[in-house]
Parts: sequence; structure tokens; C-alpha cells
Amino acid sequence: MSEGRDEVHAYTIRLELVDEPGELLRALHPIADNGGNLLSIFHERGNLTPRGHIPVEVDLEATPERFDTIVEALRDAGVNVIQAGAERYSEEVTVLLVGDLVQTDLSNTLSRIQEGTDASVTDVSLSAPEGTENGSSARLRLAIQSGEADAVLDSVREVAAEKDLRAIEPLAAGGEA
Repeated sequence: MSEGRDEVHAYTIRLELVDEPGELLRALHPIADNGGNLLSIFHERGNLTPRGHIPVEVDLEATPERFDTIVEALRDAGVNVIQAGAERYSEEVTVLLVGDLVQTDLSNTLSRIQEGTDASVTDVSLSAPEGTENGSSARLRLAIQSGEADAVLDSVREVAAEKDLRAIEPLAAGGEA
């Protein structure tokens, strides 16, 4: 008996979808039908791939055997799978961004953070109590690989500086007294 066959792992699948009603739902059916547990969906509606389609990143949990079945079922359903592989996120970091997030294209900001690192945006909460013209704030929850927090935060800082946003980071672990 092979060790780890029944262990559940986190995986990321990057898809390319046509911009038509129901396409995202159609892409999610093979995941649900084959026992995948959705963790997050990053649907980049504001961006297009070079072929004019919408990029979608799906994080899910499954056993290795089920994951292979899910990828095969997606392809059989005609869903364009750009990348499928294990990305075992073992840590999470939360960052706040403050500034003109809407005017500086929040979708682009999130995409650039993900492209510059191996992080995955698992949750975004946007607040603009005085309307988008007066600035806003966003809480980003990022799933990261163990030991990658510094690199991810460097990328967040770089993107924030370019867009004149303020990045509020988690406190670093304290040293010995």
C-alpha cells in the first residue's frame, strides 16, 4: 500500500474560461462531481489572457488520485486547464492595503501580487465607507508556502509602492527577551 494515497493535499488549478454566462459554474462541476473540496476561487474578470479569455485560479483539496481524476474530468468537459499542480500552502499571512484601490485597479494589484510570488489570494475584503472616490482599504488573506512570508511581503510592498498604496503588514515574530 502506497503511503499518502489517502492524504488530502491542497492543489491549485489555473483555468482559462470564455466570458459567457455559466462558464465558471460549468468548470466547477467536474471538481465537485469528483470529490474536490473548494478552498478559494480567484476569478479575474477584469483581466484577459492573450487569447481573450478570463483567467481563473481554483484552490482545492483532494487526495492525489482524486486530483488526477478532477484534472482529467475538466479537460474532458472542454475546460481549458492552463496549469494543474500541487501547491502545498502551509502558512497564511494577512495584509491591509489602504489608498485608491479602486482607481488603481484592485484586480491588477491582486494579480501582480500572485504573479510575483507563489502566494494565492484566498480572501479579499474591500471597504470604502465614503465611496471609492475618497480612498478605500482591502484586507488580503494570502496562502503561502512555509518560509516564504518575507518574499511575499516584499512583493506586496513593491506593488503597493508603485500604486501609491499603504501596506500594513503583520507584526514580525518577537525575539527572545
